[in-house]
Amino acid sequence: MNFKYVCNDCGAEYSSDEIRYTCPKCESKNNDKEFRFGNLNVVFDEGELRALAGKRNLKPQDFFPYRLKDDKPFPVALTPIVKPLGASKKLGLKNLSFKLDCQLLSGSFKDRASQAVIAQAQAFKQKKIALASTGNAGAAMSAIGAAYGMEIVLFVPEKAPVNKLMQSILYGATVVPVKGTYDDAFALSICYTKNFGGINRNTAYNPITIEGKKSVSIELYNQMGKKVPDVVYVPVGDGCIISGVAKGFVDLRDAGMIDHLPHIVAVQSTASNAIAQAFETGKFLNLDAATTIADSISVASPAAGRQAVMRIRESEGWCVQVSDNEIKAAQLALARDCGVFAEPAASASYAGLLKDRDSLVEKFGKDVNVLCLLTGTAFKDMKVFDKAVKMPASIDNSEDAVLARFSKGR
Repeated sequence: MNFKYVCNDCGAEYSSDEIRYTCPKCESKNNDKEFRFGNLNVVFDEGELRALAGKRNLKPQDFFPYRLKDDKPFPVALTPIVKPLGASKKLGLKNLSFKLDCQLLSGSFKDRASQAVIAQAQAFKQKKIALASTGNAGAAMSAIGAAYGMEIVLFVPEKAPVNKLMQSILYGATVVPVKGTYDDAFALSICYTKNFGGINRNTAYNPITIEGKKSVSIELYNQMGKKVPDVVYVPVGDGCIISGVAKGFVDLRDAGMIDHLPHIVAVQSTASNAIAQAFETGKFLNLDAATTIADSISVASPAAGRQAVMRIRESEGWCVQVSDNEIKAAQLALARDCGVFAEPAASASYAGLLKDRDSLVEKFGKDVNVLCLLTGTAFKDMKVFDKAVKMPASIDNSEDAVLARFSKGR
């Protein structure tokens, strides 16, 4: 589809005939204290966008800036929506659902952006992609890069979860641990592509990543019978996922397929809450540090912070802040009440709903159609369970032992 880039901050327009990352006018204002300036939004040709409304068998890729030549090597397949009986009963919300993006091939939502960047690389005949990640984006890009024969160079904080880093190593990526934070790794990956070429896949820095992430909203529209939820809870770190989710609904609206946007709710850890603070105060200031256990949303300097706040306001959404203890409790509740095994960052969306439940019902009633986006599997970071659960003691290999074990308390 034909499109142009429009600066999120100054509104300057740029053609899409070359690889673009940021608005040069606004990027010059970037500093260490504030959220990044100069993120670009993809704006489609209005006529082409509206033409999609009449298309049968609408697919998420119909809304992509670049079409993937062949998705068979690594399909980003439809992920299920589940209706959690236990959670619905517990919360008194009969129209509650979860979107299980933890079931994508690499185990996280980040497959969506990576697929779109592969299409971009194919369009510009590039074979090398660099990025920074705390784990999920790197694993996703490394997996899909292996499937398409791309060279992946991944910069990671050295303290990122080992399971996630091992994924990328096993997929054959060049993994470069950095003695610093995600924000440090982000800066070094940009240094790499400026000096050695290739595509930079960093979330928000490359505007195509947000276009890939919006595919979840198109899927939801199809899965829910050409409708969208009333409220969507999204875990938020750098702001790219929530910007993508919101952009998908905006494109559906602009195509004439829906007449209103869902309320988008940003859920952040109290230990990584830069976007929530900006939403509440109007001051777009970086944090000194982000220290949440939910490593995938642990970001002090959110790359898409300004876009995220804009999209939350546009949807008449809001922010919820949850503690690490509330995230842990939500993670265990998802497993025990719903049979869903989600990593801490993904569980944050449910923690936000748990905290928000009373005010949500007061505002919209118990019939509200609410969805939590669950973005990553817990198998990626099993260490978080070390103190939360323990293995029961063994019993002897005898029938007497079984009778003794289960007769207690009868």
